[in-house]
Amino acid sequence: MPDVLPGGRGEAATSLVRRTARGPDHRARCHARTLCRAASARALRPGRPGHSRHTPGAPGRVVAALDRTLHPVAPGPDDVPAEFVRSLRSLRTVTPRPEVILDEVPGPARIAPYSAALTAEVRTARRSAAAAELASGRFVVLYDPAGQEAWEGCFRLVTLARATLEHEVGADPLLGEVAWSWFADALDSQGLSVQAAGGTVTRVLSQSFGALEKRAEQTELEIRASWTAADEDLAPHLRAWEALLCTAAGLPPLPDGVVSLAPRH
Repeated sequence: MPDVLPGGRGEAATSLVRRTARGPDHRARCHARTLCRAASARALRPGRPGHSRHTPGAPGRVVAALDRTLHPVAPGPDDVPAEFVRSLRSLRTVTPRPEVILDEVPGPARIAPYSAALTAEVRTARRSAAAAELASGRFVVLYDPAGQEAWEGCFRLVTLARATLEHEVGADPLLGEVAWSWFADALDSQGLSVQAAGGTVTRVLSQSFGALEKRAEQTELEIRASWTAADEDLAPHLRAWEALLCTAAGLPPLPDGVVSLAPRH
């Protein structure tokens, strides 16, 4: 089964965790999912007791929403596997760099029985309305308890990193090889040994004409990569993707021994 990133604006914003398998208990599972979504919406509604306003970039929002969703569901055929829940909780331990803003989006519906997704923006300053966007991307977690032959495992990570480069840099004939080396270096920086890694590097040259002819030529770079994690600890994979985004954005790597601090609430 090919790896496909989540769809665009037309995709319904349903629950974070999706179950697509059908069977005799499909109606009961649909009812359970309806209860999940209603409970999650109540828990996330502003002004309710215990509600905490989200600060962009704060780790754990994706897992906090998942935790709230899981509680109302009685044991049954549609239970979310504990291994998948632990994998999402491992993402909660990651503190992004100050320049990186993470948010949750619906995962794809038909690629795997369970999925979750995050988007990221890399900006020059987190709290400034005038901050320039340096890079953006998406991090998708796919989980199939039975595994898939093409994945060579149960956890598949599908990622996108996008950045705009100066024309001189974008015109370099070796840009594709260099950009893919950023991905390999990002995995190496976390000591990751992955299975079935693959992807594409795409660049699009933009030239402006007429009223826009004064705009400088730019090149948009896209790095799409997917790989299979060896176990349920996905924290180093998220950190590797963040490192790839920051490299594409032109940010220097953090020095050894320096870690990001969580933003103040």
